[in-house]
Amino acid sequence: MQLGMIGLGRMGANMAERLRAAGHEVIGFDPFSDESDVDSLEALVAALATPRTLWSMVPAGAPTTQTVNDLVELLDEGDVLVEGGNSRFTDSVIRAERYAEAGLGYVDAGVSGGIWGLERGYALMVGGDDEHVQRVWPFLVDLAPEGAGDTGKGLAHVGPAGAGHFTKMVHNGVEYALMQAFAEGYELMARHPIGVDVPAALGAWQEGSVIQSWLLDLLVRGLEAHPGFEDLDGVASDSGEGRWTVETAVATGVPVPAIAAALFARFESQHEESLAMKAVAALREQFGGHAVVRADDPRETPAGEGG
Repeated sequence: MQLGMIGLGRMGANMAERLRAAGHEVIGFDPFSDESDVDSLEALVAALATPRTLWSMVPAGAPTTQTVNDLVELLDEGDVLVEGGNSRFTDSVIRAERYAEAGLGYVDAGVSGGIWGLERGYALMVGGDDEHVQRVWPFLVDLAPEGAGDTGKGLAHVGPAGAGHFTKMVHNGVEYALMQAFAEGYELMARHPIGVDVPAALGAWQEGSVIQSWLLDLLVRGLEAHPGFEDLDGVASDSGEGRWTVETAVATGVPVPAIAAALFARFESQHEESLAMKAVAALREQFGGHAVVRADDPRETPAGEGG
């Protein structure tokens, strides 16, 4: 099958490679990448056979808005766009309505997997009409972890348009809380005078423990890459999705104290030194390849994650 991939950055390029390895024809476009197969969005649309399927994997916010708005003018009735950035779910609902009015399909895809997705597969949570999701299902199955299409573990059609990005928003909120818990546990062990061998303690948790997880494994890797986290500044940004989760919880009347506390801890990290936040920064580097601030660098807030 043929797909047009818009955005060949950290995740988009790996997704294109994974799809090509599965036998799909992927035509990529990114004005900032030497890997681009065409030199414009118009050329990408022209290169695809109809009915077209495209996947936007550009940063959320203005870049996604521009891409979505440009494509609605370029595509033909029956074409489908998958929007895989970390967009706010309310924006996805509005965009899907606009695309439907133009006779186009719109699927919002929450994508998790970071820089490890090429090897491990991507967790995918998608929203949209059944017809449009089924059109893109073969791509989703090949992007997801092996067997996800049969088991539903790692891939799911979670509801109508907007539900995919809503689910990814909550996913990232939960991620905030889990990362914060591991980071706080690390700091407590590291600072207590009893003298815990922290790397050994974390290793003991990695097998047979009820808290064993990929995030724990990444914390161990981060500690190996940055012993004691001494070379890192204790600053961790909030990507927006943590804020949206808390805002949505308030609007819905659902208490999310752990997620809210993790969000506020990130706010605090941007002002004060914190060993726990150094652990969070190392985790973000490990799972998403996000920039970290070195302890001897001027303090700047690194970009938000796409977990």
